[in-house]
Amino acid sequence: MQFSEAWLRELVNPALDTQALVEQITMAGLEVDSVNPAAADFSGVVVGQVVSVVAHPDADKLRICKVEVGESEPLQIVCGASNVGEGLKIPAALIGAVLPGDFKVKKSKLRGELSFGMLCSEKELGLAADADGLMELAEDAPVGTDIRDYLALNDQIIEVDLTPNRADCLSVEGVAREVALLNDMQFIVPAVEAVAVEHQETLSVKVSAPEACPRYLGRLIKGVNPTAEPPVWMQERLRRSGLRSLGPVVDVTNYVLLEMGQPLHAFDAAKLSGGIEVRMAHADETLNLLNDQEIKANTATLVIADADKALALAGVMGGSESAVSDSTKDIFLGCAFFNPSFMMGKARYYGLHTDSSHRFERGVDAELQIRAIERATRLVIEIAGGSAGVITAAVAEEYLPQRPAVTLREQRIKRILGVALAAAEVEGILQRLGMAVVKDAEGWQVTPPGFRFDIGIEADLIEELGRVFGYNNLPQSSLLMRSALSQAPEAVLEIDQIKDLLVGRDYQEAITYSFVDEELQKMLVPDDTYIKLQNPISSELAVMRTTLWCGLLQAAAYNTKRQHTRVRLFEAGQRFLGTDVAQQEKMLAGIAQGTAIPEQWGEKARKVDFYDVKADVEAICALTGKEVQFIAAKHSALHPGQSAEIKTKDGQSLGSVGMLHPTLEKQLGFDNNVFLFELSQAVLLEKNVPAFNSLSKFPSVRRDLALLLEEQVSFQQVKSCIDDCQEKLIQEVKVFDIYRGQGVEQGYKSIALALIMQDATQTLTDSEIDAIVNRVLDALSNKLSAKLRD
Repeated sequence: MQFSEAWLRELVNPALDTQALVEQITMAGLEVDSVNPAAADFSGVVVGQVVSVVAHPDADKLRICKVEVGESEPLQIVCGASNVGEGLKIPAALIGAVLPGDFKVKKSKLRGELSFGMLCSEKELGLAADADGLMELAEDAPVGTDIRDYLALNDQIIEVDLTPNRADCLSVEGVAREVALLNDMQFIVPAVEAVAVEHQETLSVKVSAPEACPRYLGRLIKGVNPTAEPPVWMQERLRRSGLRSLGPVVDVTNYVLLEMGQPLHAFDAAKLSGGIEVRMAHADETLNLLNDQEIKANTATLVIADADKALALAGVMGGSESAVSDSTKDIFLGCAFFNPSFMMGKARYYGLHTDSSHRFERGVDAELQIRAIERATRLVIEIAGGSAGVITAAVAEEYLPQRPAVTLREQRIKRILGVALAAAEVEGILQRLGMAVVKDAEGWQVTPPGFRFDIGIEADLIEELGRVFGYNNLPQSSLLMRSALSQAPEAVLEIDQIKDLLVGRDYQEAITYSFVDEELQKMLVPDDTYIKLQNPISSELAVMRTTLWCGLLQAAAYNTKRQHTRVRLFEAGQRFLGTDVAQQEKMLAGIAQGTAIPEQWGEKARKVDFYDVKADVEAICALTGKEVQFIAAKHSALHPGQSAEIKTKDGQSLGSVGMLHPTLEKQLGFDNNVFLFELSQAVLLEKNVPAFNSLSKFPSVRRDLALLLEEQVSFQQVKSCIDDCQEKLIQEVKVFDIYRGQGVEQGYKSIALALIMQDATQTLTDSEIDAIVNRVLDALSNKLSAKLRD
């Protein structure tokens, strides 16, 4: 929320400069994001009045104007604006004036005619980003007055970032109440006198959903002039609050929203059929909103309707069919209280977020509506004329918020804040906060005001006391905590250990969005079910990821396009499976492309391949003490010939590893092969607890075997076959050569194995070794048709 400092100081004016005021409210919890001047720096511009306009003799679009600027004689100024005319009051920059951008106004000659100044638009004064013509001032603007003084431009715009619980400060009055509290000043709510009723015509008001809308007020104002010019002071306050002027009626509703925090809406009474009804929408009921968006409302949506149709999305936005226009003569002004718990999420469901919904979702004072509608009525009549009718009200008292008293214990204050506050100080702070305070034996019974929806328990009250007393004034003390150290289970591997390992293997950790592009999700894992966001930030963040590869591939592509030819990234995060309720699963994923090692002189560069990434995965698994198997398997995102499923020895699926599919590689813009892995943390972090085995005093023995096998037989199958023999003396099986070529039949390959054998109780004899080798060869021959190569 942003507002004018000058507007704030009209309500409460502490003896603080801007910087001190900003620091004070920031330390009280209303964080100030920025402080900017209300207008760009310029000088030498005064209120001028055009007294005559004649055509330029040598230019069709230029006019020669005589302009009164408070000097002895009118100035001749050449102007090309389309809206220049006699009697018009405008900002006039005199010779020597300096406009934004350090533009200096000098005496000039335009097509042979002298010009002694410049007539200005809002854009040229830095008051707007664009303008269609000269800035038109009010008829009563005093000629010759400095425009900065007339528009009170020596002002600051303060922008405050409010937390969701501080809805009471979503208005200038709310911020003023807070400033008065912090400076121990009395804040008097500006009085609003009831407007005299001049006619008895009304529209009926009916609330069919009182639990959602316990109070709705309406008033018919007849004979308004929708083309009347809103006063400059109102336009400027709106501009400094980030809103542009849209006509007298809309400006008034926006102004009251900013001033008091109460949204209102004006309907064109001639476009209404019958009375007003606040009801739940019919199934698939259509409504055209003011932003030209057509929505189909569901039955959980509250609407403002007449006898025929829905007119507005309650608490969010009005409809275009009943909007005020330049032909409007009578308006129906509506003002309501909507239950915050009902309003939460309703605007976001339709992809909307408005000033009204922002306030109603957080809570508007349920006692504010009468004052707000009276204030708005008076402003409409003062600016656009008209006559006010009686206020029609529909109120369900049983559904209005009830504020039960909260118990505040005196001893609890000292325990939480670390300081004993005097009873008088506690009562003074609470009363200045607008709370009703009653003393009892242990402390106080405190009833929060209607505008503080965030006060519900004792801790809330203590927080308010600490905030107002001043966080800087609270004593500092060292905390003493006695606690027993919990045992770290040895059977659980810490994810940080794996991260350290990957960093040591030249990977860098990445953190990517859990929301990803739906098209990329479908490209990688078309068979996965995923959750779509109802209101995504953008189309590229529309669904929840079912694989961490989505973000890693985008990160790698981003870096590759910026001349980083070697990319190695990993991420530990969650994936989300399902369509309605997300099943979250922690994963660890990595990506590698480019050269296997950084560029250097000592070793020839080569591209990273499948076995490099497989080795990284094996190093991770080695931390767990588990044996894993890499089984050839197809994956929609991976190359069909270079992909594998990773399984533990007991058959649990750990994840996948492989090379990115060539089609995806091309679509994503990679020039080199990309290798990926993704592992389930639930399986990965289950660690085998190591057990000590005594070292053998006897030597190990190695026997090398050269086996002829069919091409499709993998080493994993060979190793599994040897393991199934359950030869306890075989300590390790290594493959040290694979040969295809002369002497080996086509369709076959030669695999050279090393069997490492050792006995802890004796030295193995040749006969024992030969018996073990023969049993292994028999098993390989029977199961895999292996032959011992000559």
